[in-house]
Amino acid sequence: MKYLYVLLLALPASLSAQDTLKAWSRYDFVAGEKIIFEDNFSGEKNAEFPSRWKLLSGNAENATFAGENVMSFVKQNSEVAPRMSVENYLPEIFTIEFDAYYYNKFNEAFIVKLGGGNNVSVRTVKTDMRTFTGSPSESNKTAGWHHIALSYNKGALKVYFDHDRVLNIPALEGTPKNFSIQAISGGAAKGSPSVLKNVRVAEGGVPLYDRLTTDGKVITRGILFDSGKSTIKPESMGTLNEIAKMMKDHPELKLSIEGHTDSDGDDASNLQLSKDRAEAVKKTLIDLGIDGARLTTNGFGEAKPLNNNQTPEDKANNRRVEFIRL
Repeated sequence: MKYLYVLLLALPASLSAQDTLKAWSRYDFVAGEKIIFEDNFSGEKNAEFPSRWKLLSGNAENATFAGENVMSFVKQNSEVAPRMSVENYLPEIFTIEFDAYYYNKFNEAFIVKLGGGNNVSVRTVKTDMRTFTGSPSESNKTAGWHHIALSYNKGALKVYFDHDRVLNIPALEGTPKNFSIQAISGGAAKGSPSVLKNVRVAEGGVPLYDRLTTDGKVITRGILFDSGKSTIKPESMGTLNEIAKMMKDHPELKLSIEGHTDSDGDDASNLQLSKDRAEAVKKTLIDLGIDGARLTTNGFGEAKPLNNNQTPEDKANNRRVEFIRL
């Protein structure tokens, strides 16, 4: 039985500057366009096991960390997997993302294992098996929240730690069909367990211009915002950089940027929020060198859902930014 392993870790450093959109200017990760699993651990009861996950080893539970809903790995080397309706659910092109907290004072790492097919796996070190270790640049080795992203495309795997691409594997043996997450959680015994939040799995990924040519629009779900705000999260820059590149490559393009929300919250507030978010996207594209005269904006709040808002995945797919060709 053969496995492939990736170990994602952060190390102590003296630098502690906040990430900005400028720092992510070369980020090229683009999230898949259809959400197939999402969990932000909202609505869960603290100290209970997360209802949308399976426990494979150790122990994990819902918790509140710095005012946010998280999964806490309260025992070292605990491992969990999404609770899905079928065993093999990953498509041939997919992305996986989550936010992980690093204390930078314990033995800690978050390990993503890709399984299925020929038992391809991405996880921790074993001396008799092939190992891949993804570590960020010195400037990014800071305590706090970090964004982990994996992009798989028909054998090619890329792994990102914030804006750093830390791994680029051109050809994995076997085909990933499912995944799990394990945490070393060296601080668990000292009351500082590893925690993660905002897990998202999406199916990708026809190139943006091909989608625009075929459908007359591009629906993106990789442009993310702070909850209830129009502040763009740094990890959105992969998608925004790709949109900017497409517009530079095709100077005849003019786009309408349209914001959409899910049904949570007040209708009027959601409408205004969607308009503000569309404007924030326009401003960022202008900052990336796109002429503002080529961009218009609009927002529809929750008025144009793509599905019924019944599940976390429904809501995630309804929260989107669309680019309509004019």
